[in-house]
Amino acid sequence: MKINAGEIRVGMLLEYKNDLWQVLKTQHVKPGKGGAFAQVEMKSVNKNTKLNERFRSNETVEKASVEENSYNYLYEDDNNYFFIEPKTFEQLEIKKIIIGEKGKLLSENLEVLISFFNDSPISVELPNQVNCKIESTDVALKGQTVSSSYKPAILVNGLSVQVPPFIEAGDEIVLDTRNLEYIKKI
Repeated sequence: MKINAGEIRVGMLLEYKNDLWQVLKTQHVKPGKGGAFAQVEMKSVNKNTKLNERFRSNETVEKASVEENSYNYLYEDDNNYFFIEPKTFEQLEIKKIIIGEKGKLLSENLEVLISFFNDSPISVELPNQVNCKIESTDVALKGQTVSSSYKPAILVNGLSVQVPPFIEAGDEIVLDTRNLEYIKKI
């Protein structure tokens, strides 16, 4: 589906230069002289390269038609994560490279949204919030200002996050999966 350059938004998938690109940043620029344009930073889904492109506002680009389905996480092996479609019980395996670091947040039976392009999985979207358990954390220092006193903590899954000083080892917290930030203690 063709869209105008002014309609490009962050997170969209575009077909451009015989590749599939995910939009990371977009900025609409209207210079004093000349026509307006959209400055777009994109990342290749297949090659993992970045591209900065300038589209004039009268140009059109091809928006990729992506199909999204809901799956439940099952388990992992050395190279793949395994998911099951809850209605048809069809299993799906996805390479760990596609999911990346956020794969450590997967827990058994967690419902995720998997995006497909030409019947092959290209991305896995986790829920916005997940529950995690703290394995270890540093001791909070007395006298730090309350507004910015976060300390490092290691989760049971191995991820390192910043938490407030009152969080201790063994506590359960809610974590934002989009930016890996602490939300609240359970």
